[in-house]
Amino acid sequence: MEFPGAVPEIPVSDLPRALAYYKNNLGFDVDWGEDGGGLAGISRGQCRMFLSDPAFRTHYRNAGPTLVWLNVDSIEEVNELFRLWSARQTIIVSPPESKPWGLHEFTVADPDGNLFRVFYDFATPEREGNE
Repeated sequence: MEFPGAVPEIPVSDLPRALAYYKNNLGFDVDWGEDGGGLAGISRGQCRMFLSDPAFRTHYRNAGPTLVWLNVDSIEEVNELFRLWSARQTIIVSPPESKPWGLHEFTVADPDGNLFRVFYDFATPEREGNE
């Protein structure tokens, strides 16, 4: 059995403010949830996430901040997304850098301190002799 892509639930303190940030700064589409129910679905390409406010999370008691890793297809995509998000005044935590462990990555944050590490794994193809 193959699992589908995971859909993380990102805790936010103010859902309308978070939706505006994810849409305007990170380029996500708001798929549903702007009706004040405390939970919203966002997407960009194959990436889907939920944003949830404190009242919605009361039952499960999940809290942030969270860290989400976004695996893209190349070093160029990492760098291009960094340029795009930088131009949109995204909260940059660290710029793109090739790490000794084989990832080219950068990190951004949302207003609630949730983190997104955007990366490309350049070491695996090298280890497997595919490059």
